This record gives sequence, structure tokens and C-alpha cells, in this order.
Amino acid sequence: MISVNDRLVSEAISHAVDLDQYGTGVVRRMLALLNRVDADLFAQLTAALVNLDAESFTVERLEALLMSVRVMNAQAYLQLERALTNELREFVAAEWGYQQQLLPSVGVPLSFGTGVATAEQVYAAAMSRPFQGRLLSEWASGIEAQRMTRIRDAVRIGFVENESVQQIVRRVRGTRAAGYTDGLIEIDRRHAEAVVRTAVQHVAAVAQDRMIEANLDLIKAVQWHAKLDTRTSEKCRVRDGLLYTPDTHKPIGHKVPWLSGPGRSHWNCRSLAVQMLKSFEEVTGIAGVGEIPVGARASMD
Repeated sequence: MISVNDRLVSEAISHAVDLDQYGTGVVRRMLALLNRVDADLFAQLTAALVNLDAESFTVERLEALLMSVRVMNAQAYLQLERALTNELREFVAAEWGYQQQLLPSVGVPLSFGTGVATAEQVYAAAMSRPFQGRLLSEWASGIEAQRMTRIRDAVRIGFVENESVQQIVRRVRGTRAAGYTDGLIEIDRRHAEAVVRTAVQHVAAVAQDRMIEANLDLIKAVQWHAKLDTRTSEKCRVRDGLLYTPDTHKPIGHKVPWLSGPGRSHWNCRSLAVQMLKSFEEVTGIAGVGEIPVGARASMD
């Protein structure tokens, strides 16, 4: 017989697949935005370097010529941040709606309720809570600064090694034949992709946290589920199947601590935090009161 908690695990796995597919779509849209801006940025970089020959090269002159590139680079990541926050605002409305209907969908009687909150409150909570130690706006500005530093240093090295303007730009941006994935700034593209994917998981986890907080009278534990393959981190593997308190995330029956963050512990983490419901007797506090209908029965284990 399939219990309510078994249904919750199955639903969590199915939803994780949906989130991964959605995250992939968001990544594509954000990288497409950067690609459009990069075409203009590297045209601007090429124009700036044409005016700087090896004989007149100085660090001060280079910095002055790169000012327009620096401004355009900052604008690119500002656009990325705005586009991603707008995407997440729309996403949180759908995700919060999903969380609100989750318990009734697996057979929990509607009379128990599912708590009260708004999508805007969930969004505000997610945006004010750091992930991987920084807010979303801080991640965007950090990548922008790192990429500009990479461009500047590559140009300096290029002039020292007497490279042509085309060689410098190609080394930084990459080649069209490789889809511009062989340039130095590919590092920053991958970093941006990791930020986008982790931001989506972060918002989803905050929505789940709010649902759990609103239903502590029904939920007795949160169980860690790790996707076990060669890509799984050691810290997620050792937590697979372990139980934690739903409110304080303290270990239940073991000593392995909960990882930081609202159910997501590191970049591109694929682990799930699945809520485990109390039995009917635990909810009512009355021993021997009998069971609720089979279709809505919660599991003790």
C-alpha cells in the first residue's frame, strides 16, 4: 500500500525533474541575453585596442581606453540581474501555488489547511536570503567584476607578447567555430550558469520552507534524498535518507548535521529535502482514535 509519505517522495522526485528542465530554459535565456550584448562589447573592445599600439602602451592609457568596455560590461550584467529577478518573480508565483496544493494533492484532508502566505512574501524572503554566502545582486556584480579583470589582464599580456588586436580579442572571446566556448571568458559564462541554476533551486527551496513552516502541526521530519551517482558530492551522499527536524533542522537519530541553506547546500546541488508527515494519532494527539481513510493515511515510517 502506498502511503502519503511515499507519495510525497515520488512527487518530490518528479518536481525536481521539472525544476531542472525549467532551470535549463532560464539558463538558455540568460546566456542568450549575454551573447547579444557580447557582440557589441567585443566590437567596442576591438575599436579601443586599434587606437593603442605597442609603442604608446601604458597601463593608464589602457584603462582609459577600456572605460567604455567596462561600462558596457557592467550594463550587461545589470541586464542579466534584472532579467533573472523578473524571471524568478514569475517563477515564485507558480512554485508557491504548487507548494500550497502539494499536501491536498497527495491525500491530506483539506480540513487540516496548508498555512497562509503570499507569493510576494515568499519572493521577498528568497531575495533577502543569501545563497552560497551572497545575495543575487552581489553574485551578478561579482561575476561582472571578475570578467572585466580577465579581459583587462588578457589585453595587458597580449601587448607584452606583441599579439595583434585580433589575436587578443579571439583569445578572450573565443572562436566562432567553437561557439565562443574556447575563450577566457567561458569561465564567467559557466559561473553565470551556476548562479542561475542555483538561484532557481534557492527560490524553490525557500517556497518549500515557507510551506513547511506553515504546517509544522502536520510535518514531523524532513528527509534528505540525494541523487546517487558519480557526480554526487560526498556531503550529500552521507546524508541520503537521514531525517531532520522540520523547524530547526536538527538531526533525528544520528549526528550528521544539516547543511547550510534552505535545503540546497552547494552549487548545482541536486539533493531533495522531502517533508515526512505525522500519523493521524500524532496529529490529533488521541491514541486509538482510529485511522483516516486509506487514501489519506500518513505513514509512521
